[in-house]
Amino acid sequence: MTPRIGSVCTGYGGLDEAVRQVFGGELAWVSDIDAGACRIIRHRMPGVPNLGDLTTTRWEDVEPVDIYIGGYPCQPFSTAGHRKGTDDERHLWPFIAGALRVLRPRIAIFENVANHLRVGFGSVLVDLADLGFDVEWCVVRADEVGAPHQRRRLFVLAVAADAADLGHEWARTARGRGHGPADRGDAPAHSHSHERVGEPDEQRRAAASPRSGDRLELWNEYAPAVARWEAATGRYAPWATDDQGRLSPAFVEWLMGLPAGHVTDVPGLTRTQQIKALGNGVIPQQAAAAVQLLAQRAGLRVAAA
Repeated sequence: MTPRIGSVCTGYGGLDEAVRQVFGGELAWVSDIDAGACRIIRHRMPGVPNLGDLTTTRWEDVEPVDIYIGGYPCQPFSTAGHRKGTDDERHLWPFIAGALRVLRPRIAIFENVANHLRVGFGSVLVDLADLGFDVEWCVVRADEVGAPHQRRRLFVLAVAADAADLGHEWARTARGRGHGPADRGDAPAHSHSHERVGEPDEQRRAAASPRSGDRLELWNEYAPAVARWEAATGRYAPWATDDQGRLSPAFVEWLMGLPAGHVTDVPGLTRTQQIKALGNGVIPQQAAAAVQLLAQRAGLRVAAA
């Protein structure tokens, strides 16, 4: 049975792509109100309904899903902001918790900045426990999957306590929570992890260098990092600035591990909207590595080996 996925704060769909890599599945609906993100959704996810504002959505009228996901706004928790946490008007977690209470998905997956662990995360864990979820979480850096930047992000996997009763092929196995230690050694249940989740294969890392030739010399001291991500993504890095000396959206798109044009070829999207969408986005490779790790720790069968 193919799991149905509901996505909130969808953006360009980076977390959606990662979850589908790990669990398979199809998008039943998405939710976003940002004008640029909505353009991307219409272009890249044709036929998938956009519910719009999750704070006003009547979840009783929404199709139930097996997996509920979202990279909810990081501004209340980010070190770049005022860190008001639950007092920030942009704090959307209570509305997400309300959606979970109605929809009762088997699995929920979330992404946010790493500093969320210090600001506001306690209320998330309390709500998920009250809703009957077991929770695993970890912090993964983008450079741990080969990216030329850190971008530390928190990933959360919540599994309904009765998920073992499901018939889905991706349901919890007998090694799930309550049946033994976490997959990595004797790590306790419900502990966050800063473990490195995987370096790029050395042969793939080196593969870009011979074919790049003098081109990589243009990146000076950044050449090894650029070559590593080129090998991981399978495509050359666009130049970092445009003909006006501004940061190039195509370069940011490459930094985020996306296919060429995923955001920059969307019709009608302004440069400002492109940069905003990319800056708010999730790196699929980073998210997939994190979700894969958390699924293994939770004892879930997944589509990816």
